[in-house]
Amino acid sequence: MLTVDSVVASARRREELDDLGDPVFVEPLGALLDAYAAADLSETGSRILRGNVVQSLRMRLRTVEWLRRHPEIADEVIAAPVVVVGMMRSGTTLLQRLLAADDRFTCALGWEVQEPAPPLTGPDERLAAALAREEQMRTWAPDLFAIHPMYAQEAEEEIVFLSDAFLSHVPEAYAHVPTYRSWIDDQSFAPAYTWLKLVLQLLQWHKKQRGERVGRWVLKTPAHLGYLPELLAAFPDLHLVHMHRDPRDTIASGASLNATLHAMHMASFGPGVVGAEWLERMGWTNDRALAARDRLPATDIEFSDAVADPVGQVARVYAAVGLDLTADAEAAMRHWLEVRPRETARPSYCLEDYGLTPAQVDERFAAYNERFRA
Repeated sequence: MLTVDSVVASARRREELDDLGDPVFVEPLGALLDAYAAADLSETGSRILRGNVVQSLRMRLRTVEWLRRHPEIADEVIAAPVVVVGMMRSGTTLLQRLLAADDRFTCALGWEVQEPAPPLTGPDERLAAALAREEQMRTWAPDLFAIHPMYAQEAEEEIVFLSDAFLSHVPEAYAHVPTYRSWIDDQSFAPAYTWLKLVLQLLQWHKKQRGERVGRWVLKTPAHLGYLPELLAAFPDLHLVHMHRDPRDTIASGASLNATLHAMHMASFGPGVVGAEWLERMGWTNDRALAARDRLPATDIEFSDAVADPVGQVARVYAAVGLDLTADAEAAMRHWLEVRPRETARPSYCLEDYGLTPAQVDERFAAYNERFRA
């Protein structure tokens, strides 16, 4: 059943824990479940999405219990993070993972993102489970893995942590949920960013417990673009790295990913609806970013420059944050460029596949193009 009581009961039963902490998550969870209940989900899709919700609640239960047992977790300082943003397929992953190659930076790895709170008893098998999921996705969802690969042992974006607060744009990527999509536009995302910070504190504390070196965090999530004031409130000493690429390319790619996810979860869907919703969401996101950008310290990087000279563009970030790009750090980055996972060929796609035209994209992003790509 897609009700708050049923998913909460399932999570509590699985974890044998009861305390979910601040109930601020209940209203967005209810709005999301109502939208799922009204959506034309397939039986498999309903099961998967319900499972995702239960998993988010399980991580909340564990996190609250870890904090109860170790209140010093809340004292962890997430100092001066470098946050990489930009529309999907604009080079954000490249920049984050290049920075993460320098061991003076700290990041959340794929296995930590998938299950940020360790089990409270028994062995910690999260890495092994994440590696198994990576292989399963390669085998059973090759198109999805080609479009959006998630590697267990590479730096990964933290969008899942916002999703765990039930305030994110992830659900509208998964399925056609117009009521939730419109509802979140009028909501404060401050609780999601409060939760994000708490999860980073938990991850940092556990890294220290494992004896790992902890430095300045490098974060990456394209969705932060729509919530820069909330991001800044959570991390007032951040530095933004804003990646830029022709929206004609990024919109087509994002629509392709969303259509693949809709096909996994929906009984039926219209590619044109997916395209229209993604164009509007990214336009909405970039409008908000344009309004907020002047209040944040930022380094702007063009996608083509990052591809042509990745280390040179990273050097600009180091200069902006007052950090030396040492020979060791540069060597680590160049080594990562040589050995990084090679992505398989993505399925072909174009704007027209999703009912869009280049002229529509140019019109919606005229202000963005004028400011950042003129």
